[in-house]
Amino acid sequence: MNQLELKYGCNPNQKPSRIFRVGGCLPLEILSGKPGYINFMDALNAWQLVKELKAATGVAAAASFKHVSPAGAAIGLPLSDTLKKIYHVENLCKNCKTGELSPIAAAYARARGADRMSSYGDFCALSDTCDVMTAIMLSGLVSDGIIAPDYDPEALEILKAKRGGNYNIIKIDADYEPQGIEQRSIFGITFEQGRNELQIDQSLLQNIVTANKTIPDSAKTDLLIALITLKYTQSNSVAYAYDGQAIGIGAGQQSRIHCTRLAGNKADNWYLRQSEKVLNLPFLDNLKPADKDNAIDNYIGDEYEDILADGAWQRVFATRPDVFTPEEKQAWLRTMSGISLGSDAFFPFGDNIERAKKSGVSYIAQPGGSVRDDNVIEVCDKYGMAMAFTGVRLFHH
Repeated sequence: MNQLELKYGCNPNQKPSRIFRVGGCLPLEILSGKPGYINFMDALNAWQLVKELKAATGVAAAASFKHVSPAGAAIGLPLSDTLKKIYHVENLCKNCKTGELSPIAAAYARARGADRMSSYGDFCALSDTCDVMTAIMLSGLVSDGIIAPDYDPEALEILKAKRGGNYNIIKIDADYEPQGIEQRSIFGITFEQGRNELQIDQSLLQNIVTANKTIPDSAKTDLLIALITLKYTQSNSVAYAYDGQAIGIGAGQQSRIHCTRLAGNKADNWYLRQSEKVLNLPFLDNLKPADKDNAIDNYIGDEYEDILADGAWQRVFATRPDVFTPEEKQAWLRTMSGISLGSDAFFPFGDNIERAKKSGVSYIAQPGGSVRDDNVIEVCDKYGMAMAFTGVRLFHH
């Protein structure tokens, strides 16, 4: 099969629509469902991301994609008890013989869990075979589809039963390599460029320009995760990473500082969800995970009064929780540290570093090359951060 007709393009009025490959067969197989135009854009970008993450780290990787940018990306490191709880996989872990998720399931739990609001209705990508554990996890989530190099037979049957048998399941040829030149058409004009085949590895982290020259191995891994994630995120973009996963991604902003703020706010929310005040929220029994996530997002946000108002809190809580005051939130956020930050282009001003510091950033990787590099380095030195100039830009559109 060298082409596949689609129902429509980005919008229902955009017809006809298809995907095709000139001079060869499509390197994929539809095992269930009828993926659409945006589904395939998410799937193919996400597949490239997880394939590169696995190659760079040697660990199973997963991504959660929405609207052609990752909501989350991670490698399959074990989860702490706190992460198991906030990612809603406690019961799944308890039912495992080892009490732990498989590496590929842990990778997806992290990718999906980092920004649960953005991941709602995502497209999942896995670097490795989808196992039963990952399929069980996906079966209870609102998701548009999955792409993976293979599926365990039992896992495939679980996924085929999702959404009344219409869940989108794509099998990708793991050995497929595209041509070195890619094309796209805009307004009847064809653009052509070489594929971005830049290999992201630790060699990009050698030029450390700050007084602090020490970046531990765990932070180097997190920086690679941030940079590879940025390679497939709509630019401008900034990514915060920690403990083997992206925890805040700021995609598609026109201003660098807005990227840094957006991603930083997401990273802050990820960390606030781990506070005792949030972990001990008195949710009603049998409340769905998505409803819990919505409630938490309101509770830790600026509009917390909406969820705590009379008539509102009773729908999600057994008793009315105390307000999570701004002072309490700031005190908790001040314990956040060791975070890594990647940027797809240089930081033009030191204000980005000031904002990054508020979210516990200790390690940074960015291209460098701004006329104000000295100012950016100076602010890093003020806080004892270690920053590497990679010398490479990672724009993606």
